[in-house]
Amino acid sequence: MSQELQFDLRGQICPSTLLTALREVNRHRKDLRRGSLRLTIHTDNRDSTATIPEAVRNMGYRVTVEKKEGHYLLHIDFPVEDQEAGL
Repeated sequence: MSQELQFDLRGQICPSTLLTALREVNRHRKDLRRGSLRLTIHTDNRDSTATIPEAVRNMGYRVTVEKKEGHYLLHIDFPVEDQEAGL
């Protein structure tokens, strides 16, 4: 079972949200790639629901966006198939 780190970026706008997300992905990359960690970002900035997933997917991670009442959740993890392949 993986641990989850949550970051509340509500009230921030891009590029601040993107830079914070990328910093945290890079800071926790070993645990993300091992599958022992999932990052969840809370944002109310709609642009972030496009910029963060695009950047993080380009790095090889999986991102799902979940719409909540008044904000979004962006879940970032590393695909299980890639963990098993040792990527």
